[in-house]
Amino acid sequence: MTKNIIRIKNVTKIYRMGAETIAAVNGLSLDIRQGEVCCLLGKSGSGKSTLLNLIAGLEKPTSGQIIFHKKHMERMNEDQLAHFRQQYIGFVFQSYNLLPTLTALENVTLPLIFRNVPVQERNERAMEMLRAVGLESRANHKPSEMSGGQQQRVSIARAFINKPQVVFADEPTGNLDTKTTYEMMDLITGLAKENHQTLVIVTHDLELSEYADRIVVMMDGKIERIEERKKLGGEKS
Repeated sequence: MTKNIIRIKNVTKIYRMGAETIAAVNGLSLDIRQGEVCCLLGKSGSGKSTLLNLIAGLEKPTSGQIIFHKKHMERMNEDQLAHFRQQYIGFVFQSYNLLPTLTALENVTLPLIFRNVPVQERNERAMEMLRAVGLESRANHKPSEMSGGQQQRVSIARAFINKPQVVFADEPTGNLDTKTTYEMMDLITGLAKENHQTLVIVTHDLELSEYADRIVVMMDGKIERIEERKKLGGEKS
């Protein structure tokens, strides 16, 4: 039986804008399974990115519980959350979030620096990841010298270098053309499956959701429906 790595229990996130209150996530409960590709699908304003930020510990819920790797994230302080993210989480963003003054190799090594990995080891591991994403020849290039697709490959290498238990991908192909989009999705899902990692993708794109084992359709901060697409072995359910 597949175990749950993340349990979200009756979570609400309320934002106050002047006299108005907005429930971006509204009493939502969801379990995310170990090793699955889970897609949070919805239009802009559906609450999908807010939910991702809550699960990843980037924001605190107004109420409810988020149990990740048997730890209550809503009870952690900022230092504990930062340490937790370094240990267990990788991120792929729409905007790449690469440091412009660093080379591809240096950008990929950043998570290892925070974990005090020695220089030689982190450079070797970063080269291994760049090789895995097809960018070994671009190791010494800075972001301005690379295409959007190449920059996203660097950010994918950075997200996976620590072999985190969960990788969050927030609109990971939003700035890419169609051909590059499919290349990136093949790469992200392939790496996750190869390493038995959980991958949570946030998107508004129906075609991207086809990569998921399970699609969680969101609307107005709630789950509208859940579509089981594949068993974790890869077969249609």
